[in-house]
Amino acid sequence: MGRDHTFPDPPNRRLLLKGALAAGALTAMPAGVAHASGAAQTSSGRPPYANPLVRNRADPHINRHTDGFYYFTATAPEYDRIILRRSRTLRGLSTAAESVIWRKHATGVMGAHIWAPEIHRIDGKWYIYFASAPAEDIWAIRIWVLENSHRDPFKGTWVERGQLKTAWETFSLDATTFTHRGSRYLAWAQHEPGMNNNTAVWLSRMADPLTLTGPQVRLTTPELPWEVIGFKVNEGPSVIKRNGRLFMTYSASATDFNYCMGLLTIDADADLMDPANWSKSPTPVFTSNDTTKQYGPGHNSFTVAEDGCTDVLVYHARQYKDIVGDPLNDPNRHTRIQRLGWKPDGTPDFGVPVADAPTPNTR
Repeated sequence: MGRDHTFPDPPNRRLLLKGALAAGALTAMPAGVAHASGAAQTSSGRPPYANPLVRNRADPHINRHTDGFYYFTATAPEYDRIILRRSRTLRGLSTAAESVIWRKHATGVMGAHIWAPEIHRIDGKWYIYFASAPAEDIWAIRIWVLENSHRDPFKGTWVERGQLKTAWETFSLDATTFTHRGSRYLAWAQHEPGMNNNTAVWLSRMADPLTLTGPQVRLTTPELPWEVIGFKVNEGPSVIKRNGRLFMTYSASATDFNYCMGLLTIDADADLMDPANWSKSPTPVFTSNDTTKQYGPGHNSFTVAEDGCTDVLVYHARQYKDIVGDPLNDPNRHTRIQRLGWKPDGTPDFGVPVADAPTPNTR
């Protein structure tokens, strides 16, 4: 993620593969928790952020725009609408007014499972990429796009620009877009016909904000033991550019406490469209933590702190390990943020998901 440009879980997958194939934060730390977990202190001695940042909002995306505002969107647990908040500070997103900028259709396409919206400013317009399914076929999930030409995304009209077409009409979601060396790319998760998994992560160049062009290549498929617990899932990609490399995070396994984040890395001078140029970390980089009592961290995005320099990790997690019933129906995936560190070798240091803390009295 360039500092002047935003880069960038769906729920439980018990029925996902069956349905898809049928359809074709910085917070106070408890003693003994390492600084690497992201709890940097302010000069006043208290952390600048308190988690959860926004309750009952999963798959969070925060875009710091050039107008000085942070724009926040995420999955609502009813899966029926797209919401938007903004604030001049990250902490302010906790109490910022929330607007519903679009609601699902009563019938037909875009009628169910409204998941994982992301908001991007591209060529003078706002775009929201999100996943949804027809009301009559709720697992036939695809990627859809909204567009708003007004400079203020809370004003103007959000126009439905239709489905973003990929190579196959199969289960697809979690689209994110970024630019590199003058080209715009889309990364997303999709089920590949004939593969014995739920979703892999794909990459394609874009001709414009609504159209893919050229080859669509698979960057990672669930194959390691920590990627296939409950479900065989790689999803929720997000990209950050630093230190001569691009780093792509993704989330893996079922959306209970097994949900975790993996990492792909590529040299900034390499061809992004050649999967051989991407290296995959053999172990997860961000996982559940019993000490801080954070479970199932994942579906992240990246932003930057108010100082314009400090990288911030945005993600969701639950406050408990055991879930009653289907995780799909559990609304308590809350948005959290914390400082993203960097190791001496130039790779990201995610640490552990920080513990929750009471919201400060002042902000």
